[in-house]
Amino acid sequence: MSLDPPVYILSLQNNIRARPISWEGAVRAKTITESDLKKIKAIDKVRKEQRKQTIESDVKTYTSLLLGDGESKSIFENAAKRTDILQYMLVLTGDLIDDIPALTDSLINHPHPYQSLLPLLRQSNNPEDQIPLLTSSVLSSLLSHGLVANPKSTPEIDDALPKLYSYIAALSKASESNLQDIAVQEYSKLLRTSKSRQQFWQQRKETLAPLFEILQSATGGKDTDSTLYNGASSTSSRALTENNIKVGGSVGLQLLYHVLMVVWQVSFEGSLVGKGMDEEYDIIPLYTQLLRISPKEKTTRLILGTLNSLLSTNKATLMPAALPAKLPAVLTNLKTRHLTDQDLIEDLEALTSMVDDYTKTQTTFDEYAAEVQSGHLRWSPPHKNQDFWRENAQKIIDQEKGELCKKLAEIMSKDWQNDKQVLAIACNDVAFLVKQCPEKRQQLEKMGLKSRVMALMQDENESVRWESLRAVGEWLRYNFDHS
Repeated sequence: MSLDPPVYILSLQNNIRARPISWEGAVRAKTITESDLKKIKAIDKVRKEQRKQTIESDVKTYTSLLLGDGESKSIFENAAKRTDILQYMLVLTGDLIDDIPALTDSLINHPHPYQSLLPLLRQSNNPEDQIPLLTSSVLSSLLSHGLVANPKSTPEIDDALPKLYSYIAALSKASESNLQDIAVQEYSKLLRTSKSRQQFWQQRKETLAPLFEILQSATGGKDTDSTLYNGASSTSSRALTENNIKVGGSVGLQLLYHVLMVVWQVSFEGSLVGKGMDEEYDIIPLYTQLLRISPKEKTTRLILGTLNSLLSTNKATLMPAALPAKLPAVLTNLKTRHLTDQDLIEDLEALTSMVDDYTKTQTTFDEYAAEVQSGHLRWSPPHKNQDFWRENAQKIIDQEKGELCKKLAEIMSKDWQNDKQVLAIACNDVAFLVKQCPEKRQQLEKMGLKSRVMALMQDENESVRWESLRAVGEWLRYNFDHS
């Protein structure tokens, strides 16, 4: 799936192309050499075909102009103090990378293909500054080609890619949606190889987290109690117009599509990212909600494709989240629509089949056990069902020498800073276990459950404090009843 270049960047580039530059003045000031000027003039403001012929007849010379060689510096280093020349040469370099494959191949095979450009990313902390913005566009294109040509990476790529990701990450946090859209499109260019996706995931706190904030905003914001899990239609969160479609939180359709594209590309590394996507971003409930409100087939296709990639490689970890999120019902509803995209239809069939196969094998106890073993709790139906606890508390404590309770203790040992409801649910479960099996209190205490719920009485989150207080109350109630 190819993306059209961001309109904001295109407008900026066209504006820079039209500006006059005093090249002769730059030569007199010794900013550039006569030789450099001659090379630039030969390809400046000429027809594309003529420019291509000129460069292809002397690729080595133009590679040296842009990146330098052992004897001379690059044009970007020589003209470092001339903003107008830097801007113009960045735009021109972007054009050449897009239009002349022979030059692009030569650039990525240069000993240091990114060295003269990387310092320009740090020229300003203002996300709207034109030189870093144009540099990131050029580097994204150049690195994209370099990654494909060297899938196992090189020291130059290993140095440049994290720095470029960090710059783009800052861009994605801007309040201006045009800048956010530039960021996600540049990410998409880069995420073409397993190496680049792994590096993106490694830097996920800066790269991926802001994108999930955009997706949360598109659903109208995260509700930790139950709103992501109800079966109701969410069309009210959409504000659709013919020419300017926006979803909840005023996220534009184009930005939503591009963010979904990036997450879809990352999901190709399903085995690597699945568990983290669940624990850090609660991906299944979020994507189920996005599926409900998806305004176009193209966004629906990306959501389904991502779910397919993640669930097929992380069934044990992620499938327990599908039922409380009501994913089966959403898929059933989606199948009643008139769909025309063949990839979408195939993904829908595969996902429906996968979820159905899982659902058929699950008893309520199985669902609960799978959720605990996944390491991420949600307010699924068993947690508040008193009949479930009357029937299953003893089994939960005794099965496999307390394996589920040990897993519960492990879950509670984490701080869950991004999803405090997990701790509240765990405390709820401990309360029910003590209530139904008071004779097992000592066994539960040895696992560290009592000390942990007592510590959580001081937690900053109100729900965690309330549920931990209830759990401690069950312990104390039994002591008073039998004192």
